[in-house]
Amino acid sequence: MPLIAVVTPLFPIREEPYRGNAIYQTVVHLQRHADIEVICPVAVYPPLLVPRYRYYRVDHSYRPAGVRTVYVEYPAIPVLSRAVNGAVCAHRIAPYLERLNPDLILNYWLYPEGYSSVRVARRLGKPVIVASRGSDLRRIRDSITRRFVRLTLNRADFVLTVSQELRTRVIQMGVPPHRTRSIPNGCRHTVFHYAEPAPVRKQLGIGPGEKIILFVGWLTPGKGLPELLLAFRELAAEDPRVRLVCVGEGNYLSKIHEFMQSASLENRILLPGRCHSEQVAAWMTAADVFCLPSHSEGCPNVVVESVACGCPVVATQIGGIPELISEQCGILVPPQNPSLLAAALRTALSASWDRRSIANLSARSWQTVADETFEVCQTVIEQAQSRSFHQSSCPELS
Repeated sequence: MPLIAVVTPLFPIREEPYRGNAIYQTVVHLQRHADIEVICPVAVYPPLLVPRYRYYRVDHSYRPAGVRTVYVEYPAIPVLSRAVNGAVCAHRIAPYLERLNPDLILNYWLYPEGYSSVRVARRLGKPVIVASRGSDLRRIRDSITRRFVRLTLNRADFVLTVSQELRTRVIQMGVPPHRTRSIPNGCRHTVFHYAEPAPVRKQLGIGPGEKIILFVGWLTPGKGLPELLLAFRELAAEDPRVRLVCVGEGNYLSKIHEFMQSASLENRILLPGRCHSEQVAAWMTAADVFCLPSHSEGCPNVVVESVACGCPVVATQIGGIPELISEQCGILVPPQNPSLLAAALRTALSASWDRRSIANLSARSWQTVADETFEVCQTVIEQAQSRSFHQSSCPELS
């Protein structure tokens, strides 16, 4: 089997065991086709400049189940080191990649780690695939990052995305269409599947007649939580049975508490915190509607999982979300519009959804994702081997 080195900053750590879960699931199933070792670069900031959403140190002894993983730290300073982060990261991961001598480098996240992967791959003479997850391509906030992302995309042997919308963006940045492919996320159907809501609602303490709006994800403004709270306040004033459940953690938690107090909704909003997959699946089974009003998304796994559980979805019409939602399973709304979000939630809560039919729409597994990913990996490896053979046979072309 070929040896593939996966380079990504999005991978489980002890403090966040579900971090980068989509990549982790892909890697686990990719091991049916190849030997895999993951290199997870971790930016380390000066103690007084650590971003609130980042951990300062990673436990290097931690190992995600079933995957060979090494965590590699590189120094960084917020904003100030942005232009050199790619070069510094490349310097730190190069010894590991040189030792591994992989047949292919497969990267997830375009800058700085994708740039680093391409830079090291070119020095070692290895083929490299880079993959965009969404925000690394949709939310580029400065010209420096945009320049390096463009270089990364155009110098890689192949580019993967999780949606057709992202693939279109890649092509618009100069990558030939034949060197791109969209591979949407899959789902763990052993966890996320249809179940009768009634017993699960009883287990979670949801009262008869209560209407549950569910959000799952990082509690940040970019996930559309300000709009969701305003929409919920409107619905809560109309119907005392409506409840909002926000599963997750993040820097917007304090704002949610402030909102609950100012709007006198302390008993109408539930904050369970971070939940493991089985708990998330239970909430999706119990909820009347799942809501993801994000400002930017690639292929959000929570939408895939909600559909797999048979829970209808109200989400914003951005990124790859329209590729996941049809009239049969949800409603799409423009981003950052609380009144339209409230109207969509009102419609979804009053509609008669066929939850079993919604669940049947979800058939894509992580093994399928891994199989399709390996098809691309195998093609890129074979093309690199062919180039190497012709160069060795025709030294004048070297």
